[in-house]
Amino acid sequence: VTGYSKGRIRVRFGESVSEVMHNVGEKGATNDHAIRDEILDLPLLGVNETGNTGFRFVRIDFLDKKAELSLKEIRAKFIYRDIPYLGSFKCDDELLNQIWMTGAYTVHLNMQDYLWDGIKRDRLVWLGDMHPEVSTIKYVFGANEVVPKSLDFIRDKTPVTSWMNGISSYTLWWIIIQRDWYQDTGNLAYLQEQKEYLFPVLERVMSQIDENGSEKLGNRFLDWPSSENQQAIHGGLQALMIWSLSSGGELCTILQNEDMANRCRQAVAQLRTHVPEIAKSKQAAALLALSEMIAPETGNAVIADRGVHDFSTFYGYYMLQAMAKAGNYTGALNSIREYWGAMLKLGATTFWEDFNIDWVNNASRIDELPQDGKVDVHGDYGDYCYKGLRHSFCHGWASGPTAWLSESILGVQILEPGCKVLKIVPHLGDLKWVEGSFPTPYGTVQIKHTKQSDGKIKTTVDAPKGVKIVK
Repeated sequence: VTGYSKGRIRVRFGESVSEVMHNVGEKGATNDHAIRDEILDLPLLGVNETGNTGFRFVRIDFLDKKAELSLKEIRAKFIYRDIPYLGSFKCDDELLNQIWMTGAYTVHLNMQDYLWDGIKRDRLVWLGDMHPEVSTIKYVFGANEVVPKSLDFIRDKTPVTSWMNGISSYTLWWIIIQRDWYQDTGNLAYLQEQKEYLFPVLERVMSQIDENGSEKLGNRFLDWPSSENQQAIHGGLQALMIWSLSSGGELCTILQNEDMANRCRQAVAQLRTHVPEIAKSKQAAALLALSEMIAPETGNAVIADRGVHDFSTFYGYYMLQAMAKAGNYTGALNSIREYWGAMLKLGATTFWEDFNIDWVNNASRIDELPQDGKVDVHGDYGDYCYKGLRHSFCHGWASGPTAWLSESILGVQILEPGCKVLKIVPHLGDLKWVEGSFPTPYGTVQIKHTKQSDGKIKTTVDAPKGVKIVK
């Protein structure tokens, strides 16, 4: 400010250029989760720090019209966990390489004091969101304390008589993640800490099965795009019950509670007597196929219908897994290219809370001012709780392709807890070669696959001492 006068500025943060150009209340712009629009008094001599939010773009307006503002510097502070990317993925398709890294970066940004859903919104721990995030962490960073810290945070705030985050499926995801995390880390001491909560939670879950073998859960939710299809939700929850109780049974055996393990297995058998309708839902088809309630080919046919229309950023991970279960690796790769690749073409550097492939039609890029005659993809789209500029453009549950490419294309599968035994089964689809690394408690495994002229795949693996490789 000229002379010895102070000044006032208005600062607007955004995940798109459009967001910084709008006021609170316009096109869904909000200060509800992180303050992204505020007026500040600048000190006469000194600095002012603001902006506890996630953003890519900033607009600064000087509000004192009869004065001049002389700025020495504007700095952006990057708050993140300074951890190495131990896992890697590289192939002959640069778009897939970029998608893998974008998913990894999306989750990395959300690894704050806890594992958040989104860096701008909600900045909370949601157990269902955590499953794709934890899967990505496994393949990119290896074991990280943010995972058990976040699992325990919600556990300690949720009585056994309630559902985690108020959603029944999110308690099921907690059980599934506990099984996955033990398989990844082999940390028996941590698993033993869960007994007092795990056993009664399994009791409660098993009580949610009726005499016909049908789940009867309350607070019913899979993901937002399927939230109005009650038949699809039933199909998905039935499958998740099987998945979670199968996982719970495994954990009970490890924890030497064989009576509870047997009861979990009996409950799974009872659930398998009731096969719900798919209800034309890709979400339900994916989970039913993964739980082996329907044939893999049946699930793949539903998911492949109309390409990536009706895909979901969250459940897209399970759709890819179900396609792989049916052997449709090339179809899954094409879905990744088209669906997640479309976000990159619109200027994304992280993956979004939701995405509809129809949004690409006549859309402006998010890193440019919306053009006249074109659609503002951030301000004009979105649905449910993420309409318009409230929509999170850095959401960890959208990172599924990162985990999927490592597990299905690079082909890394954990056979024994703590990665003591790994099975390497590559599926290159239409790719010519792929190479990468996978972090284990013993060190990093280096893997390379090359497709030969006869179609066979040549594989080389370099594993640290303590890790047995099975092909």
